[in-house]
Amino acid sequence: MGKTAIVFGASGLIGSQLLPLLFADDQYDLVLVFTRKSLGIVASKLEEIITDFKDLDELRKQVKGDVVFCCLGTTIKTAGSEKAFRRVDFELVRWAAVAASENKVKRFLVVSSMGADADSKNFYLRTKGEMELAVSALNFEKCVILRPSMLLGPRKETRVGERIGQGFMVVFGIFIPAKYKAIQAATVAKAMVISAADDNPGGIMMNDQIRRFR
Repeated sequence: MGKTAIVFGASGLIGSQLLPLLFADDQYDLVLVFTRKSLGIVASKLEEIITDFKDLDELRKQVKGDVVFCCLGTTIKTAGSEKAFRRVDFELVRWAAVAASENKVKRFLVVSSMGADADSKNFYLRTKGEMELAVSALNFEKCVILRPSMLLGPRKETRVGERIGQGFMVVFGIFIPAKYKAIQAATVAKAMVISAADDNPGGIMMNDQIRRFR
């Protein structure tokens, strides 16, 4: 019997690149997606759990499978406030990890950010760092935290500042060290799928390490 992959954040930039890889991977019979609205995708392996993420106590019972791929993330601008941002990038990620741990999910992979640091004065980086500490403290057979740099790829939403940054990264990329270079979301997704299946130890995967999966 094949494995069950659980995905949070499937509609986002990395999550949307991740799903086709999981559908094509023979080791998975089921791809269980927790989402606020249907993805509008037809795939034999796909099962959607439509949720507003409000009744978390009831929802946690359904976080059952072999591997969790957590791609949850937003921006303060999109969320509307620091509090709303923290609910997604810290509270929901921590909840997903705790639910998975309680339900004996063996492997947990989560996307964080380059520069994440629980002691940072920057709210975004501090939140990401606190999330990393919360997730890594749980009892998983393997936990992988990916810290990509600026992401490249087709977004559903327009982020002006990020578009400018992406352009800079592309034009001057040759002068930027690998650990800081912008990275394709598809590469991050590929790194997640491969890392979920291999026997390497978990831990933090830095941007230059993720880039090797291109």
